[in-house]
Amino acid sequence: MKYNPIAGLALGLGLAAGPALAQDPVLYTSNPVPAYEAVQAAVKGALDTDLGVITGGSGVLLRRIEAEQGNVQGDVFWSSSANTLGAFEALFEAYASPELAAIPEALRYPGDLFQPTNIHLVTIMVNTDLLDGATAPTSWAELADPVWKGRVIMPDPANSSTGYTIAWGLSKLLDEQTYKAVVANVVTSGSSSAVPKGVAMGEYAVGLTFETNSYAYIDGGQTELSLAYPSEGTFQTVEFSGLIKGAPAGETAQKTIDTLLSQDAQIALLKAAFRRPSRADITVSEHVGLPELSAVAVFPVDEAEAAASRDAFLAAWAELPKAGDAE
Repeated sequence: MKYNPIAGLALGLGLAAGPALAQDPVLYTSNPVPAYEAVQAAVKGALDTDLGVITGGSGVLLRRIEAEQGNVQGDVFWSSSANTLGAFEALFEAYASPELAAIPEALRYPGDLFQPTNIHLVTIMVNTDLLDGATAPTSWAELADPVWKGRVIMPDPANSSTGYTIAWGLSKLLDEQTYKAVVANVVTSGSSSAVPKGVAMGEYAVGLTFETNSYAYIDGGQTELSLAYPSEGTFQTVEFSGLIKGAPAGETAQKTIDTLLSQDAQIALLKAAFRRPSRADITVSEHVGLPELSAVAVFPVDEAEAAASRDAFLAAWAELPKAGDAE
């Protein structure tokens, strides 16, 4: 049977459609177009099969997978952090891909229930045209200054694993007074992509976002934009894929994960979407203008604790005063 282009188009647009064909894997992803298109090309080249794509926020997609347990529609989920995935473990089945041999043990999820596809670092993204005499922040503590009130945007941690990583990390790194002062200055957005876009378009002076999202605009030639890896240490989180329990594509779903973890696919993702590889056999600076991980100060956070404390943390976060909500 041939691939159905109409069904494929519906999936690519994120519409509510099932798999095009039983043997064609379907990817549920929160990643942007350049990232999932790189994976589609890698799967086509390695497996000679078409990868359907359904897009949405990570939380939305995980709840969709939960709702579809009685009639599974997707095969692979990509992606979210352990601090979010921990609450959805029952929806997935472990898969020890042979490609995991190239990935450091420290990045792997217990029991290989999820597979580490890439690493995210949190950055401070600055639009230097909007500083208005202020010094570009290079540390988290500097963002507690009232001069930044309403001028800093970050994703809402209730709807974004990116936002949760940032908020949780700040609560652990900073003392309580400084943490609350930083939060009081921020505007939250329900969309992770709206953060770097808002800074790039001159709506906000500062954005707190993952490196992959912020660097895309700098690579695009916007010289007024700069990135800082905070001096106290930034937050690292591993982005995972997961084999959905009862995946209709069966073995092909597993091979899709193998492809996603492969060296060729991770280099393609690095070049196309600036996804920092999880594999130890790729030198980042040979492909893009990002620093090696060894050159960046990282503040360690307990992802398991973050996952277990998610509901209580978000309830406390909701009560904290903030500069406002992004439209």
